[in-house]
Amino acid sequence: MTSQSRSTFVHRDVFLGVIFALLAAVGFSAKAILVKLVYLDRADAVTLLALRMVFAVPFFIGVALWVRRQHAAPLNTHDRLLVLGLGLIGYYLASFLDFLGLLYISAGLERLILFLYPTMTVLLTALIYKRAIGRKVMAALALCYAGIALVFLHDVGVKEGGIVLGAALVFGSTLSYSIYLVGAGHAIARIGAMRFTAYAMVVASVASLLQFIVMRPWSALDLPLRVYELSIAMAIFSTVLPVFLLSFAIRRIGSGSASLIGTIGPVSTIFMAYIFLGEHISLLQIAGSALVLGGVLIISLNSQRETRPANL
Repeated sequence: MTSQSRSTFVHRDVFLGVIFALLAAVGFSAKAILVKLVYLDRADAVTLLALRMVFAVPFFIGVALWVRRQHAAPLNTHDRLLVLGLGLIGYYLASFLDFLGLLYISAGLERLILFLYPTMTVLLTALIYKRAIGRKVMAALALCYAGIALVFLHDVGVKEGGIVLGAALVFGSTLSYSIYLVGAGHAIARIGAMRFTAYAMVVASVASLLQFIVMRPWSALDLPLRVYELSIAMAIFSTVLPVFLLSFAIRRIGSGSASLIGTIGPVSTIFMAYIFLGEHISLLQIAGSALVLGGVLIISLNSQRETRPANL
């Protein structure tokens, strides 16, 4: 292969990585919009989560079986407990709390609170491993939470009741996902990214279905056709495809670049909420979003520098 053709191949790979990361970010962001649209038909969080997972789980089972053929070694007890615990915390609990929170707050505020996960990961890592937090990161944390406060004030002005409860539920979802991320690094190193993700999603799907069976009668599935159409769309375009698109993007451009491109997520949610849900966009919301995005960018860039090998 000539140097020119090699350069063309690298540029094409980077271009595809950027496109995949953008599509993954928009796909994840669209979830809140789809949930809000389903709630217009009076579906509840328990039923909606079960529908989302039942339509998504065949894809993850297929991936799990395919990956298992590539990795002949079975999981040991320690690995199984990791998959079980992190799958329940990072995918099941985080999703359920998020769905509950969307009953009370706007899609824009929900996405911004979820986007705080890098700040929580930094705080959890510092707490667990007793690491000091630098002044730059402290300033970035202050920016993020000041931004959330501004958007929260915006929601208080345009919505009635339940804002505090909704924000607390989504904050709990973000904390659950952050705990998952702190633990997932060790698990992925042992098990492999695709294998771990597929297994963890299967665990979350089973938990969601069991929750529905215990808490709801079968008559709860007597819902309008639109609910099933939106649930299928959520399973494919906001669950399965983004998970694998993000994996493909990380393989081509690295996790740091993919996470930075993911900052478009909250912005796309705000504009999609304006278009599809009629949610109002105010200067207060724009200012708060800018603060959150700025703080997350600073933390992400700082994390990249800290994890970069010294000889690079």
